[in-house]
Amino acid sequence: MEDRAGRPRLTPRRIAEATRQYVPARLEAVPWLRAFSEVVRSGLRIEETRLEPLLALRTATGVALVIGLTLWLVSPAYAASAALGAYAAGGATFQRTWRPRKVIALGAGVSLAVSTFVGYLAAGQLVTFLLLLAVWSFAAGMAWAAGSTAGIVAATTVGGMLVTITLPTSVGPALEHAGVIALGGLTQAVLILLFPIRRWGAHRDALADALAAVADYARRLKHDPTAPFDPEPLMTARDAAGVTPSQARTRPPVLHGPRGLAERIRPVVATLADPHVGAPAKGPGRDRARELLDATADILDAAARSIRRGTPAEVRPGSVDVLRVHEVLEGPARQAAERLVELLGEALEIAGSCSARGRSSTPSVPESAGFLVRPTMFRLVPVVVRAVHRELRHDSPVFRHAVRLAAVATLGYVIATRLPLGHGYWAPIASVMVMRPDFHQTYARAVARLAGTLAGVALATGIVWAMGPNAQVYGALAVVSVGLSYTLIRTGYAYSQCFTAAYVVFLLGMGGQAWEQTVPDRVALTLLGGALAMLAYVVFPAWETPRLPGRLADWLAANGRYAAAVLRSYAEPSHKHRADMRKALLASREARAAWQEAYDRARREPVRPRGLTSREAQEAHEALEGLGRAAMLMESHVPRADGRSFPEAERFADALETDTAQAAVDVREHRNPDWGRVEEALHAWEDTTAGNRSPVVRREAEMQKRALEDLATAVSRTPLERDVDSAREEGRMLAAVAADGSGTAHRDG
Repeated sequence: MEDRAGRPRLTPRRIAEATRQYVPARLEAVPWLRAFSEVVRSGLRIEETRLEPLLALRTATGVALVIGLTLWLVSPAYAASAALGAYAAGGATFQRTWRPRKVIALGAGVSLAVSTFVGYLAAGQLVTFLLLLAVWSFAAGMAWAAGSTAGIVAATTVGGMLVTITLPTSVGPALEHAGVIALGGLTQAVLILLFPIRRWGAHRDALADALAAVADYARRLKHDPTAPFDPEPLMTARDAAGVTPSQARTRPPVLHGPRGLAERIRPVVATLADPHVGAPAKGPGRDRARELLDATADILDAAARSIRRGTPAEVRPGSVDVLRVHEVLEGPARQAAERLVELLGEALEIAGSCSARGRSSTPSVPESAGFLVRPTMFRLVPVVVRAVHRELRHDSPVFRHAVRLAAVATLGYVIATRLPLGHGYWAPIASVMVMRPDFHQTYARAVARLAGTLAGVALATGIVWAMGPNAQVYGALAVVSVGLSYTLIRTGYAYSQCFTAAYVVFLLGMGGQAWEQTVPDRVALTLLGGALAMLAYVVFPAWETPRLPGRLADWLAANGRYAAAVLRSYAEPSHKHRADMRKALLASREARAAWQEAYDRARREPVRPRGLTSREAQEAHEALEGLGRAAMLMESHVPRADGRSFPEAERFADALETDTAQAAVDVREHRNPDWGRVEEALHAWEDTTAGNRSPVVRREAEMQKRALEDLATAVSRTPLERDVDSAREEGRMLAAVAADGSGTAHRDG
């Protein structure tokens, strides 16, 4: 079931979650017991997502081809190597990335082949291999600086190194095994090339989600004129819009223009709905604004649906009829309505011009428009090097993750090889594959991997015990298991891991190893690896909670630069200032996303809040949202390059940028911010409302000042208030611990 934008239909639970995303959750000191309970629930939660069985079938076919051919032509050992390469390359293509899937599959296969061959060369000497394992694991951890896809693929190469060094017996067979692993990745890439499934599908979804997010925003503005907006879908759409030169030659034109349309519509609908600068709070004007907002939502949903499916979409005739401006709207509200009708006309063309092949005759895509250029894989190397260099600092979560990964992989290998168990590499593999740069994901994945492994091993063991030795049948069952693993890969790590564990058991059975020799060892070593991963985060953590004041300060400074850039566009209308305004807006969104990510992580960490209490964090978030919203309202009617200027805005822009930059330093150092320059500049701004020069601009400047005052109220505290808030937070933590303890005692009783 889908909604009007083509997304999966919202259930009551998803509606509640969507509502909560606009309200910052409470930041509290979470006891370890409660944090672990949340980890267990998160690790075993089923995500409601759209399954992609055709993609899973194609990827499982690649695994089947390499297993079948190598099993028929060579041996089960080579089939296991080929299966490893094909499985890892196939799994990499399911990661969220905007590069062609065939490139990701080929890169994963080749990198896995290199790691296994280098690992074999060092495997003869334990000290040499441990040193190589530590260095390689550290590099794999630092790969997270280039993104989650790079980090996950790099972690897979560490696992491959640990597994396949046990298979060859000399350098020649080691080269052959590496070649077979690379062949697995090549097979997946060839299948993607020969049997494309929903080409540009991820890019279409990202763009459609951006349009649907603005449609949802318009609906909420009908009932709440100051409703917040989460720019994440717009940021994702911009990230997806970056293309390599080869992608630029084949990208459907419909993917090139609508993102800018969503960006332009958002501030216009906000201006129309706002009672201070748009439609009046009551009366015919407000009714007319609600009609336009409803039509906006319907048209944008139709455009999103057409882009997602690549087919023309029909808009309700009533929505089209609404696109006419009545005399009931006056002044800035009428200007916003006229601009909105113009933009919705472009959206209507998009909704009616998408063919089944994804082509478009949309005139909103100018022929001379440029592309957001994404570097090719070779030109990406210096970009990655710079990203890694930025993370080489003691307080970086990526650096600390790399250190933990190297230590746990090495220590896990040493401990496991000293135990009276076979396949000691399973322990470090379990650690490497569950570890992430943040606390919650690491613990949730450790719980999910153990649960999935137990279920998958039990299922596969029962089948192996009932069937007896049969390499061909086990190969077929391995393919079925990997297909189910790919199908469920986005529904939850535990459920995908269940069939991954079954896949490994069938591969070992295909190689002739008895289940009673492998299954107990795998379960015990998986438990050991998960425990080491969880312990590593306790010993060498990277908590986000202490960094929250810094994240908030970055967002404040970025918001100040964005607001100042908008004001300068009024003081001196020009294309240069518009470019500066756009650049500042993107920087503000990135800072907001960094704050939101840090805040979401911090509220799930078993760490006492430091620097910001729960009340301060919530109120500061709302205040900065208000500052950004005020700047957005001003942006919606910035004068054209040849339009009238407002010299009064220049001084206020300088004062705003200076005060927010200083306030960012104050927030980091836990001092109370001061807005003296802003107040002085606003008082000096001559009130020209009577002369009708800039009443709306000055009114919005006052909205920005009120948002700054709200921020100061949120984070400013006297020494006595700090002591009281600290005691209150500690009291909440102790009360929560007592509640958890009594609940545990009650359950145990």
